[in-house]
Amino acid sequence: MRIFDPHIHMTSRTTDDYERMSGAGVRALVEPAFWLGQPRTSTGSFIDYFDSLIGWEPFRAGQYGIRHHCAIALNPKEAGDPRCLGVLDEIPRYLVKDRVVAVGEIGYDSMTPAEDEAFAAQLAMAVEHDLPALVHTPHRDKVEGVRRSLEVVGESGIEPGRVVLDHLNEVTVDLAADTGCWMGFSIYPETKMSPERMVALLQRYGIERILVNSAADWGRSDPLLTRATGEAMLASGFSDDDVDTVLWRNPVEFYGQSGRLDLEPTDAGDHFAGNSILRGGS
Repeated sequence: MRIFDPHIHMTSRTTDDYERMSGAGVRALVEPAFWLGQPRTSTGSFIDYFDSLIGWEPFRAGQYGIRHHCAIALNPKEAGDPRCLGVLDEIPRYLVKDRVVAVGEIGYDSMTPAEDEAFAAQLAMAVEHDLPALVHTPHRDKVEGVRRSLEVVGESGIEPGRVVLDHLNEVTVDLAADTGCWMGFSIYPETKMSPERMVALLQRYGIERILVNSAADWGRSDPLLTRATGEAMLASGFSDDDVDTVLWRNPVEFYGQSGRLDLEPTDAGDHFAGNSILRGGS
């Protein structure tokens, strides 16, 4: 089983996680810029963070045979903090970097006017730089959050197929299903989605335009729940090919729109898993 985790925050994970992920079949990932749990107090702190996403984390991941890519953005949680808004002027120079495959996470946290402005401005950047966009749907009032997100996406002029609406669940999936946008689901130990609930949605909605991620970060989360979802799919009757579509080919198709994915095997990957898995075997 080969796995591409399309949304995971490795900055807050350990090298032990990288080793466990590699052993479980994770061969590639995307790390979106997000809130680190403590308010940042200057644009410079974002610069340091972005630099680590395009430099240090790819090095750490590569030691375990994992190809690391990232998405760059001012996240919704900090979009209303005046100390952070200067980063909007800095983001474009990162959007031309080789390992930056999307603009994200963008979207809503509390659905404030400041979030409206930051969301629209960064969708415009995605259009200008011909990159996909990863949209964070809010944890509170999710139905209204998804509706407003779709309105802003529609106003931006970005092609729906270049947008993933993330953190969807059973309550919001119908809002996104017929929009042309990709649908993202985060698998968590207690909140968001479980592997079993995800399988039920796949049985109902199919496997096209679906991204399954762990969204693992500094909170209670598990970077191996993508693997657990694949195993739950197999146990429920999905084929190996179905699992490969959801856990590998779908994220490759979505982020491949950037033209910047690097999925070549590494020497470390040979050590951990062997060329057959990295080159497409199961």
